[in-house]
Formats: sequence, C-alpha cells, structure tokens
Amino acid sequence: MPTAAFTTLGCKVNQYETQKILERFEALGFDIVPFDVPADVYVINTCSVTQSAEAKSRQTVRRAARQNPNAVVVMTGCYAQFTLRRGETLDEAHLVVPNPDKMRTADYLLEHFPHFKAQLAQKRHNTETPIRRRSRAVLKIQDGCNVYCSFCSIPYTRPVMRSTPYTEVLDEARAMVQDGYRELVLTGVLIGDYGPETGSGGPDLAELCALLGEIDGLERIRISSIEPTLVTDRLIDLIATHPKMCPHLHIPLQSGDTGVLQAMNRPYDQAFYLDLIRRLRARIPNCAISTDIMVGFPGEDEAAFQNTCFVVEQVEFCRAHLFRYSPRPDTPAETMRQQVPDPVKAERMQRLQHISKAAAQRYAARMLGTVERVLVETRSKLSGLMTGTSDRYLQVEFAAPNSLVGQIIPVRLVDLTPDGVLGELTTA
Repeated sequence: MPTAAFTTLGCKVNQYETQKILERFEALGFDIVPFDVPADVYVINTCSVTQSAEAKSRQTVRRAARQNPNAVVVMTGCYAQFTLRRGETLDEAHLVVPNPDKMRTADYLLEHFPHFKAQLAQKRHNTETPIRRRSRAVLKIQDGCNVYCSFCSIPYTRPVMRSTPYTEVLDEARAMVQDGYRELVLTGVLIGDYGPETGSGGPDLAELCALLGEIDGLERIRISSIEPTLVTDRLIDLIATHPKMCPHLHIPLQSGDTGVLQAMNRPYDQAFYLDLIRRLRARIPNCAISTDIMVGFPGEDEAAFQNTCFVVEQVEFCRAHLFRYSPRPDTPAETMRQQVPDPVKAERMQRLQHISKAAAQRYAARMLGTVERVLVETRSKLSGLMTGTSDRYLQVEFAAPNSLVGQIIPVRLVDLTPDGVLGELTTA
C-alpha cells in the first residue's frame, strides 16, 4: 500500500490542519509513516511568518526529496501560498496545494498522480481512525485574519474570515473526548473574532467555551493565542468562574513601545496592554500570561527596546516566544526606513531572553506551595521524573507511575527547575 508522511511548520492552526489532512489520507487507505523514513508521499504544511520559517520550509521540502527521490513531495500552507502569489517554484515540490484548499490535499494528489488510485483500490478503510499524537487535542474553530499588521503576511495567505459552525465544533470536541483527551486547546488565526458574523451559527467565543464546558469527560479548556483587543469582559468572567477553563491566556505583545506598536499597525498601546493584564489578574488571581515579542522592528531604538523590557518585567510572562523581525514580502514594514541591523537584533534578543527567563521564574516562584491540576504527559529522559502541564501552563516534574499518563491530577508545587517547577503528588 502507498505510504504517506507528514510534517508541520508553524502555529497550532497548522498542526490541527495537518492532522485533518493526515486523517483524510488514512481514510483513503494510505499507510501513515514517520516523516524521517522513506515514503511514497511527503506532505509539508509550511509557514511564512518569518524568513527563517520560509527557509525551514524549503529545507524540509528538499530533505523529503532526498529521503526518497521517487516520492511525490507535496507542499501546502502559507509559504506554499506565497510561492503561488509570487510565481515562484521549488523544483523538489512536485505539487503545490493552495493554502485555502489544503483540506483537499489528498484530492489534489489523486487528481495529479492518478496511479495512487489503483494502489488504494486494493485497500479501503471503511471507517476513519484518527491518529492523535498529542496528550492534548488541538481544535481549530476559526480561520482568517483581517488585522493587517504592517509586518505580517498572514492576511494575504489566509484572507477569508470564517468561524466553524458551533455544532461542528461541539461534535468534534465530543469525538476528541471519546478518544481519551481530557484537555482541548482552542485555536484559530484570529480566535477572538469567532462569532455569528463569520459563521458560528450563534455563539461568540465565550459562549462557545461555555457550551464546550458542558461536555461530560472534558476536564480542561485552554484558549490559544488571542489578540489583546479581543479579550472581552465576558471571556474574563468565564475563565474566572468556570472550573474547566484554564487560567491562562496567550496574548501577543509584539512590542512594549507605543510608537513601535503604531508603526506595526497594532490596535493598542502599552497602557492598554498593561491595563488588560491588571484587569485579568484582579479577576483571575495569578492568571498565567504567555506572549509573542518581536525584536528589531524598523525604528526600534534603544529607548523603544527598553519599553519592551519594562513590560516584560511588569507582566512576568509565564512563557515568552521571542523572535527577530524579518521583512515579509509585500508588507508595509518591508520598505520602512530605519531597519535595525542584524547584530543589534541579536544583541537585544540575547538581553531580552535573560530578562524573560528571570521574569518567568519570578512568576513560577509565586506559585510555589500551591496545588495545580497537572495533565500528565510523559517521562523526562533527562531527570526520569514524570512531566506535565499545569492549568497555568507551568511545566511540572514530579515522581509518579506511568499509569497516570493522560490523567489530570493535583500536584503541589515545591521548587523551581531551570525550565519550570518541581512538584509532588497530593490529594488536595
């Protein structure tokens, strides 16, 4: 039987979409194999958020072609969409599926390479058996972005605003719970935009979360990246009061300097962001905040960089994804003056990494002595301890038997580790 291998670059939305593409291939009769072994088909779900992401996408396509020169290499995702927009080609990619059509990747393959149809005719799967490789399930509920930040290419690769009908979301969530998942991570490109105006069929994000909370067997609901201006009072109240909602939000900062935020076309300033965090933590004690921060945006001088450092110190993010600005084709920032030299970006990145890690440890230290619910995930090869993720997105290590994997258990946090906290099992 033909074999297919899959890999994903980029965000949780891409991870979810790769999973759905994989399930379609499996239902057609393809045998799914790891990406690092020879396969008949390689599917690469690419990313274009930075120059580095594009470079990794190209490298991954070429690596697949080297692993099996006779394989069909399929490229989809945001970088694939950009190659189509720019009229570029990548010799090793035999098939490029437009990003809006990526859920039809299997159909594109069979249309362009019909010899697979004869092979698949020998083996038909009567039912779909999803392969879910993560201890928590990622559930995509929204697609598309219309914010047009001056540095970002996503509105060009995902231009259609769409909310998944809430009945479909609930059906998929129930199926995931039946598969044994205790936590769902809701994801979308602009997840806070979820609502009836773009196709939800009624509920907005907070109302959808409340409906998901009624599903028996589902223990935790986590919201992935949400824009600061889309965190509503109703959503804050729901997180504060609903026992299944994780007291954690990933809220991109991008920059802590108001002038840079304006140049980025971000619809908030430093004061708005800090006030939002204050309101969250006043309503949700010790609410965990993770974030994305860009270093070296055009026009960012030392004073602007220090404003970003100030916000990091004030907020004490539990985790921060830091990355250097890189010009994206056809975006306004690409032609802005005062481009920051690469050595300056690298030096600021190093400084901010130290500041962010220290701030994250201060946040974790405040949680010592408390009891957190932890989703048990795997055993650390380094320490030999079991590891898991707490409600507040802390990485926790603790002594426990393998039989607890996949369960959510109470763990008392007792000490700091280089990348999280040390805990011990407790009954309360």
